Amino acid sequence: MDLLNNLVDKGLRRELPTREEALAVLATSDDELLDVVAAAGKVRRQWFGRRVKLNYLVNLKSGLCPEDCSYCSQRLGSKAEILKYTWLKPEEASEAAAAGVAGGAKRVCLVASGRGPTDRDVDRVGKTIAAIKEQNEGVEVCACLGLLSDGQAEKLRDAGADAYNHNLNTSEATYGAITKTHTYADRVDTVQKAHAAGLSACSGLIAGMGESDEDLVDVVYSLRELDSDSVPVNFLIPFEGTPLAKEWNLTPQRCLRILAMVRFVCPDVEVRIAGGREVHLRSMQPLALNIANSIFLGDYLTSEGQAGQADLDMIADAGFEVEGAGTTTLPAHRADVAAASTAGGCGSHGGGASVCGSAGSAAEAGCGSACGGCSGHAEAAPAPARAEAGEVRSDLVAVRRRGAGTDIAPNA
Repeated sequence: MDLLNNLVDKGLRRELPTREEALAVLATSDDELLDVVAAAGKVRRQWFGRRVKLNYLVNLKSGLCPEDCSYCSQRLGSKAEILKYTWLKPEEASEAAAAGVAGGAKRVCLVASGRGPTDRDVDRVGKTIAAIKEQNEGVEVCACLGLLSDGQAEKLRDAGADAYNHNLNTSEATYGAITKTHTYADRVDTVQKAHAAGLSACSGLIAGMGESDEDLVDVVYSLRELDSDSVPVNFLIPFEGTPLAKEWNLTPQRCLRILAMVRFVCPDVEVRIAGGREVHLRSMQPLALNIANSIFLGDYLTSEGQAGQADLDMIADAGFEVEGAGTTTLPAHRADVAAASTAGGCGSHGGGASVCGSAGSAAEAGCGSACGGCSGHAEAAPAPARAEAGEVRSDLVAVRRRGAGTDIAPNA
């Protein structure tokens, strides 16, 4: 079809599709779905071949958050029965990270709940980064700590952080309906701070919160303008005890269309399938690897994910390969700019918009989730019959009982 041919041509040239084209991808029929996946796959292979980057979450501090993000199991007033604990010690976090690296993870994402870190927290995370890098040569470390104050991004960079995650989550127009305790502008400010400090920006979205197609296109266009190097795409899993507990709006086909739209709008960035993939994509997870080039390995923040070995088997069975530590994830035109930025400047990545001056938006404050919302994670489970509208699907949500890969017990 002409639409897909045009989108492939634009993706290979890193040219921005029109909003009408992006919306048309989301409106394609199930009969056209494999054509959509194949077209997005051509763009994916152009920039990333058949490599799959593995990422591993270490939850440094769980629950106890003062923010009110509606999607989050760690939010203020949440009644979700999640594991809650204060800061892991650097050696505990390093031990947890080593488990992920041993499974093939190339990046470790250090996440802490809360509005944002104190300077003491930043120092604590800096020691954790040092411990992880000392024991795991070549590993990338991404921090996700919420809203940053002046100078904190620079401290994280100097401590060895490679990236900072702060997800956009939803469109600016609907942001106020999801969170009241901080603003969309707060998120913009934090991502700009990370960019200006020379950290690689990781910023994504959560689909399935009741948003419209226009909202999805808006948030992805903002991410393109923001010029994030990696875009985690989360699929909401509503936890009981949160305001979005009855928002079950996704099908595997819908998830694939959303991923394809993200790939066409952001052709040369690391598109990561994040929270909720096991529940919403289910048996179509391998098909999604033709669009996305990155996934989280194993568990998420407050719920259990698919077993790590199952992830590795899925990648191999689908004909893909795990990206090695010695391989640069981003295409050369982006990687070179990222390296220059880390060396002391903020610049524009190839086909994106300017970085420091972007009015685009930022990402996850509140719980600080590295994958777009603590309620957006779930373990792989058999696919029961589709729920009726408004029916709670708690049977698919497995609350995480383990503490970031350790045997620590909850303290609250």
